[in-house]
Amino acid sequence: MTQSSDGDAGSFAADPRGSVGQPRASPPPWISAALELELHALMPVTPRRPVRQALIATAVSLAYAAIVLAVVAVRRELDELPRTWLVLYLAAWFTGFAVPLWVSLVPRPGSMMPRWRLGGWLAATTAVGFVVAGFVLARSAPSSLHLGLGSAHACLSQGLITAVVPVVLGTLLLRGAAPVGSRATAAALGAAGGSLGGLLLHLHCPIADGLHVGLVHGGVVALAALLAAALVPPALRP
Repeated sequence: MTQSSDGDAGSFAADPRGSVGQPRASPPPWISAALELELHALMPVTPRRPVRQALIATAVSLAYAAIVLAVVAVRRELDELPRTWLVLYLAAWFTGFAVPLWVSLVPRPGSMMPRWRLGGWLAATTAVGFVVAGFVLARSAPSSLHLGLGSAHACLSQGLITAVVPVVLGTLLLRGAAPVGSRATAAALGAAGGSLGGLLLHLHCPIADGLHVGLVHGGVVALAALLAAALVPPALRP
């Protein structure tokens, strides 16, 4: 019995299995030298601060628009225009700029994705709304000009030049952050920039015809949204 017990003990000691009869875990494989170098090269990434970024983008864009307005000059009959209409229309242009920009840059709580569905809806609504409002709500003063679509090229150029900065800033801040909905997000950025361009034109252009205000000034929003939707999405995708 003693020998049998000793033999069993010796057999158990030589058994490569654990006390519960399970195979011992094999050691993990060695990582390659290239992977080790990559791991050592990893650096901590600063997380996005969406609210701060949106406020900075808004402030920089408004400052840029103010510089452009100082270069092209304020419309000559600004003091003659109906005051309530002027203030409300300026507030509408500012809202059309600030809201899509905010929605694009600031996600819902608990999410990292841009609110692309809402952004796309805002882009379409803003573009159509300002075109229609230009036809219906245009007002003039005794010194206003009535040239129809005259100077359309100049107004479109000035509006789109103003739209560039919000679109570029938004693209840089959102680069790689929109794996889905990148086109709608880009359209929202374009609509925000176009609305800032419309705000500039509202303070600069003395042409008061509804055709001009609707198709040209409102058209800046639509054109900026379409251009952004066509050009920006690759930069927003991971």
